[in-house]
Amino acid sequence: TESSDRMRAMGKPVRDFWILNFDELLSTTEFPELMSRMLHKLESVYEYPVDIEFTYNQAIDRPAQLNLLQCRPLQTRGFGARVQIPETLPAEQILFQSQGGFMGGCIAQPIDRIILIDPSAYIQLSQQGKYDVARLVGKLNRQICNRDKDTTLLMGPGRWGTSTPSLGVPVRFSEISQMSVLCEISYPGGNLMPELSYGSHFFQDLVEEEIFYVALFCEKPDVVLHKHLLESRESLLRELLPDAQKYQNVVFVYDTCNQNLMLMADVLSQKLVCFFKTA
Repeated sequence: TESSDRMRAMGKPVRDFWILNFDELLSTTEFPELMSRMLHKLESVYEYPVDIEFTYNQAIDRPAQLNLLQCRPLQTRGFGARVQIPETLPAEQILFQSQGGFMGGCIAQPIDRIILIDPSAYIQLSQQGKYDVARLVGKLNRQICNRDKDTTLLMGPGRWGTSTPSLGVPVRFSEISQMSVLCEISYPGGNLMPELSYGSHFFQDLVEEEIFYVALFCEKPDVVLHKHLLESRESLLRELLPDAQKYQNVVFVYDTCNQNLMLMADVLSQKLVCFFKTA
């Protein structure tokens, strides 16, 4: 019903939808027992929780086959010291704000630069144009020599790293590896939504590289995004990449080094805010 309602709201033909679930697999096969035994064995050998990739073949005429493809210790990051989020901030100081929807522990991080992919302009691009934008992000990423000194917030629509450009920006992890913060912005008008698995398609990479992750579901009442606070500023794209002029209305680069822009998040209260501090 929800899928039909969504198609109807988008003005598309309504049809029946098949919904895949794993109820039978989990309740009538030996898969849960096999997985449990394998994970316990691996964890005992590593002496640590593990992250795995696997395949499972439940054939009718022969025993089930579970294949382990990859295994490594599960990377985790502690909460860190609690951060006191300001209780009240003037709207004109808040770039974005959210209750939950982030990963990376408690943080109080100054932001020196913002790279923004404009959602409404991005969806108008051809598929090749979307791939071009991903490569531009990679070029900007390579210009960051020291991530600790030049803290960069990367913001864009949908899912970073998707293989389907209509769902987000199809970057490789090597093209965002120098970012300090990765932000996925929902854009319902273009069917672009953040990846709810927290960390997009690069979960382990983000954790290992300590890249903070934010998902902004702008349709939610507790999420604030004041993009106009950036739109009045000059973009540095043409200065940094003169050959990228074709996409100057899609990709924006803002210098906030001396603007007292601060990202703060507290895991226990699940509060997050990115705001311009007053002197």
